[in-house]
Amino acid sequence: MTLSVSPSPAGALAVAVVTAPLRSGPAAPGAREDALRLLLQTAADGGVRAVVTRPDGDQERLLSQAWPFPSPFEATVLTVPITEGLDRVEARARRSLERLGLARAETLLVSSAADLAGSEGRALWARLEALKSRGLFRRLGFVAGVHDGPTLLARRFQPDVVRVGCNLLDQSAQTSGELEGLNALGVSVQVASVFAHGALFTGAAAPDVFRAREHALSRVRRRLAEARIDPMQAALAYGLALPGSPRLIVSIASPAEMRAVLAAVHAPAPDLDWAAFDLGPEAPTAVAAGARVISSAA
Repeated sequence: MTLSVSPSPAGALAVAVVTAPLRSGPAAPGAREDALRLLLQTAADGGVRAVVTRPDGDQERLLSQAWPFPSPFEATVLTVPITEGLDRVEARARRSLERLGLARAETLLVSSAADLAGSEGRALWARLEALKSRGLFRRLGFVAGVHDGPTLLARRFQPDVVRVGCNLLDQSAQTSGELEGLNALGVSVQVASVFAHGALFTGAAAPDVFRAREHALSRVRRRLAEARIDPMQAALAYGLALPGSPRLIVSIASPAEMRAVLAAVHAPAPDLDWAAFDLGPEAPTAVAAGARVISSAA
């Protein structure tokens, strides 16, 4: 397979900030906000130019209080499920901008390809195109798994951006030709699950999608350890080498994790046979937009 290398490693990253309470327990007032502010500043100083958000919880509100000034970040916003109704989807997208403290955002993504494949898919897309035409979002797209047939869906809706899961352990988005198909359509790609939900990291419990392949997973971890190759470095190098120079979503919970990712993304790419690490597709129920911390399940 033909792989290309991004000329700007840090610029290829998009940060999904994990805003869970500090793991150390009770902290001084404002400590959580200060840590988030430092995390974002560390990302900005390191050359990261994109942040992805989700509409649940307090993430959007916390981000609005922590943006560097002036903020260098392009923001990607997710819709709520279409089961909440078209009016609610549109209103919540507008509300996301308010909560983020932004007049406009770079990208609005339908949170599930199934929402577009359903009977109200066209009506939903029309609502989002209206938001784009008003200048609230510059680009539109959707989140999909390989099983959703993202290329076929992209031909139908002509999105600007598609988010798919792809990583060293599950290379199906690349081997299936879906990435190639999206690239051919001129679609920008965001790659989620870069760290395979933490499965690459020794000592981490295997997530459900890899639990039936514990022995194969152990062999992969052992092979990386014997080659003295950091799993984070290998995961990022694989993502950076994917065709089309996609944007890699990394879930970050602290400034220290951000520094570790920046160091890994700038490290020389290891000389590996990527295909040898492919364990095959994850279960279709895996969440393509997952937001878990690096040390546990990113």
